[in-house]
Amino acid sequence: MTLNLVFLGPPGVGKGTYAKELSKRYNIPHISTGDIFREEIRKGTELGKKVKSYVERGELVPDEIVIEVVRKRLSQDDCKRGFILDGFPRTINQAIALDSIVKVDLVFNFVAPKSVIIERLSGRRICQKCGAIYHIKFNPPKRPGICDKCGGPLYQREDDKPEVIEERLRVYEKQTAPIVDYYRKKGILVEVDASRNMEEVIKDCEQILKAKGLLQ
Repeated sequence: MTLNLVFLGPPGVGKGTYAKELSKRYNIPHISTGDIFREEIRKGTELGKKVKSYVERGELVPDEIVIEVVRKRLSQDDCKRGFILDGFPRTINQAIALDSIVKVDLVFNFVAPKSVIIERLSGRRICQKCGAIYHIKFNPPKRPGICDKCGGPLYQREDDKPEVIEERLRVYEKQTAPIVDYYRKKGILVEVDASRNMEEVIKDCEQILKAKGLLQ
């Protein structure tokens, strides 16, 4: 039995965290286009340079680039039992392209108030050395600005600054609202309140999957 899931929701709603947890529980890959792109930027590849120029302007990466990256990733062996797509699709073109690549079983749309999202994102700090993620309020390091794991310096990503977050949320709403309608019309979209703690959100997701007959 395969479990092909799509996670939708604005930046900072926590979908990456939920995806990682469910990925561990059901042994299916968590595929984040954001993670793939950040890795390419870190390596300084041609794709990374292209992506970086869009990210720094708070814009979305063009469809053709994203679709090709996802198509390539979904063709790998570890996706045969299913996957969780996080951050894709973000446009109707991407959703239609995904339908031509694979059958999606269920789409979770995670929602939370804007104030919650801004607090979560603007407080995030990342280790320059090992990539560990902290939050100045919810998960602070033992010593301010220093990674607990490797002692590396922590930094705030450009796109986690409040003014950039506002723009990201505007772009997200404008470009992604039609996707929610697209999947709602197909009858495979469920909304989940993501303003609660992770355990409650995960429990909700599992109950929905069981009720839909997608989990044993």
